Amino acid sequence: MNSGPRTLGPYDVGPLSYGLWRFTTADVGEAQGLIETALGAGMNLIDNADVYGFDWGGTGFGANEELLGKVFAQAPQLRDQMVLASKGGIIPPAPYDSSADYLVKACDASLSRMGVDTIDLYQIHRPDMFAHPGDVAATLTSLRDAGKIREVGVSNHTVAQYDALAALLDFPIVANQPQFSAAHLEPMRDGTFDRCMRDDVVPMAWSPLAGGSLATGDGVRPELLEVLDRLAEREGVDRATVAIAFVLAHPSKPVAIIGSQNPERITASTAALGVHLSRADVYEVVVASEGVPLP
Repeated sequence: MNSGPRTLGPYDVGPLSYGLWRFTTADVGEAQGLIETALGAGMNLIDNADVYGFDWGGTGFGANEELLGKVFAQAPQLRDQMVLASKGGIIPPAPYDSSADYLVKACDASLSRMGVDTIDLYQIHRPDMFAHPGDVAATLTSLRDAGKIREVGVSNHTVAQYDALAALLDFPIVANQPQFSAAHLEPMRDGTFDRCMRDDVVPMAWSPLAGGSLATGDGVRPELLEVLDRLAEREGVDRATVAIAFVLAHPSKPVAIIGSQNPERITASTAALGVHLSRADVYEVVVASEGVPLP
């Protein structure tokens, strides 16, 4: 089990991260409690985005960054206890914009909403197919040189899109955020994890419970649920914990992004760090997930 820290540029981060997509409470005290619970559980990588708050019961674009800014205002000591990540490049409802003018404005707005001077990890949220990677690289370099961001990552990029940007940067991309779970294995199949291992890039797996469906069982192959339930019984944990452990088991050493708004569930997710899955176990999950035998 890959339960140790991950090296993300100059930072050591825990194998579990706290993601703020669902961070939409109107109670700043409750929000502070969630951040403190996550940090206390070893989730020192806090992952935000400017578009968070646009859905999932939020009040609008930027709302979740604003809420984190309110938490920092009343508990400023928390800022230094985390590696702060955010993302830019999406303009609701659908278009993407990684032009120089937009990314600079988006980064400045994120800094202002969160009330911070620097974002430790700034990620291009989704690739803008009408932005030249050389222009994106130049913009990220200027933001980094200005001290507004420290490290750079990508999210939802194909291997080719990652390669094009990485080749034009004078510093390394340190994180790549794909969707990955026992029900969504594409990063193992499409070269994303292989590239991460080649370049020492940390994969940040979003939706490690497949939007909660691996916990509820809704819409999941019965064969996969049977395997996860059997492993959970053997390990003395619940199905969701085994599903998180599966994500952590890959040799690329992913970080699993936890999004629960329940403090008890946030803390309970750390049980995944004590689950041991053998090579036979993880391949059994793969076969059950894909529904076809291995070649």
